[in-house]
Amino acid sequence: MRWIHRDSLITCGHDGRVGNRPSQQWVTVQAVPVLIRPDPEGRDITACPNYGPTIKPCLHTLTVTVGYSTWVRVDRQPVVLSHLDGLTDGTPPGTVHHQVRDVRQSFLGADA
Repeated sequence: MRWIHRDSLITCGHDGRVGNRPSQQWVTVQAVPVLIRPDPEGRDITACPNYGPTIKPCLHTLTVTVGYSTWVRVDRQPVVLSHLDGLTDGTPPGTVHHQVRDVRQSFLGADA
């Protein structure tokens, strides 16, 4: 598993893009701030193509279900790892996930 940073590509299940916004700036991978809990939660999703008269596109990420390190921490918060998985607010409710599509770094990893 790799550490996730600001430039990693996280998408909804329909390929909409999650806007990463790190809450800390001092720990970086290749000069890019790493994400920590709760950075992937409550973020805007843009360009979700899942829309229609009775269909709601993914607009925000919800709670992360897996993807936080169990032992690596920054400011007492676990770092985000490449097995990240959580839900979005898109339709059908409770079924659309957001996940890492491209880590965009091969330098730093962790087992969990």
